[in-house]
Amino acid sequence: MIINHNISALNAHRQLGANQGAVQNSLEKLSSGLGINKAGDDAAGLAISEKMRAQISGLEMAGKNAQDGISLIQTAEGAMNESHAILQRMRELAVQSANDTNTDSDRAELQKEVDQLAEALTDISKNTQFNEKDLLTGAFAEEGLTFHVGANQGQALSVKISDMSADALNVTEDYTVVANKAAAIEAGQIYFQEAQEPVEAQTIEVTGNTFTYTDASGAEATATWTDAGAGETTPGYYNGDELILGAAEAFDGDDDTGTGTGTANIAATKGTEAGYYNSDSELVIVTNDEIHAVDAEVKTGINISSQTSADEAITTLQSAIDTVSAERSKLGAVQNRLDHTINNLGTSQENLTAAESRIRDVDMAKEMMEFTKNNILSQAAQSMLAQANQMPQGVLQLLQ
Repeated sequence: MIINHNISALNAHRQLGANQGAVQNSLEKLSSGLGINKAGDDAAGLAISEKMRAQISGLEMAGKNAQDGISLIQTAEGAMNESHAILQRMRELAVQSANDTNTDSDRAELQKEVDQLAEALTDISKNTQFNEKDLLTGAFAEEGLTFHVGANQGQALSVKISDMSADALNVTEDYTVVANKAAAIEAGQIYFQEAQEPVEAQTIEVTGNTFTYTDASGAEATATWTDAGAGETTPGYYNGDELILGAAEAFDGDDDTGTGTGTANIAATKGTEAGYYNSDSELVIVTNDEIHAVDAEVKTGINISSQTSADEAITTLQSAIDTVSAERSKLGAVQNRLDHTINNLGTSQENLTAAESRIRDVDMAKEMMEFTKNNILSQAAQSMLAQANQMPQGVLQLLQ
């Protein structure tokens, strides 16, 4: 019998410590509901679980993004619903004005309402916003809006929203008429932005945007073509055989169709009378001293002040209605796509959460069994430690 080392007590103490550690671990799991509370519980399981958690939170936010996207689309589409109503009313007025039971004064009153409705279209385009983003001004007609509807990089969809202003729909309230001046164009006549009538010239010299010429009285004069934008800044004149552009650059009067006609952008803006314009702000010309005339009027906007113009406006307005219809249809399709995306995100999130739960969450019933077992073992170890501590006292019997 020895008293310096109580091996039984040491063994009982070691087992007691292990049992108490197991009880503590079970208590931690039971109180948190998690089977993995620290990396030591399951290192691999923790890494997999955290990756799944990132996906789950990403899917949840992607669903919110898709819902925000639907809200944006509904805002734009709702505004276009009113644009549709305005265009339908404008078309109704055009049909009314096309009837010759109306007088000129009647049509003038109808034109006033058309002009105001066109302004309302532009107001809707300028004022329709979502989170301070202009939706119907054409700001997102090229690059589009990106909705991130996935948990990972690149999982996005894009939607483009066209310009829905009156100008873009060709129903602006600004209406101008340019008289057909084809009959007045003759050899040697110069056309300037500032001029109201052709300038007769005996000699012409072109330097950049400046014309130096000798007029019919023999006096020398200069005039400058005012820049007006890309494709509309080149000075030019018709010399009776061909159109001369810029610094003696000849325009041969032939276009790609081989019809013998050609166009040159020497017009400054639609509506001025500094030349002869067609509907594309182009001067139309052919060789052999002959100039093709197009329509006598260039129309910009909606004019229902006469029976003919009102009749033509019906087609223009129908085209605008069709444009808005196509845009609304496109947005409606994207909204339906987002609805399906939200449903899919919800399903993915649910299934991934279930998988993560199987890794991370604790089985409460099973863990309670472990707790009960370890708790009993801990109490037993305490009892055995007490018994082991009593064993050395047997030595006292030998000393009596």
